[in-house]
Amino acid sequence: MKVLLIDDEEDIRKIAKLAMEVVGHSQVTAAASASEGIALAKMNSPDVILMDMMMPGMDGLTALAEIQKIPQLANIPILFMTAKVQQIEINNYLARGAIGVIQKPFDPMMLCDQICILLNNDPVESN
Repeated sequence: MKVLLIDDEEDIRKIAKLAMEVVGHSQVTAAASASEGIALAKMNSPDVILMDMMMPGMDGLTALAEIQKIPQLANIPILFMTAKVQQIEINNYLARGAIGVIQKPFDPMMLCDQICILLNNDPVESN
């Protein structure tokens, strides 16, 4: 599975990338900002995008809207990885087109399982 990870925190990118590559045997490309992530998505056509919600410059919801405007990217499933997981927030993410939410802090050993569950099921929160 080709995963695009977009998160402004370097430690999160390193841990999540390592977990997905080693445990999940995924090919992971990481971006430090939403704009960098969108550019990488255009070049790499990932199978799934795992994106932070709160980033400087462009937040996750704005990035999601921008990705949805690009025909070649519009059907790529997008998961948010965030600490903002009140039910009203999750409902908003799902209503805007995200397929699920992984709560931060996340368990690196369970990250790939959580992604797979969200990719194969109806939109739900994964704790």
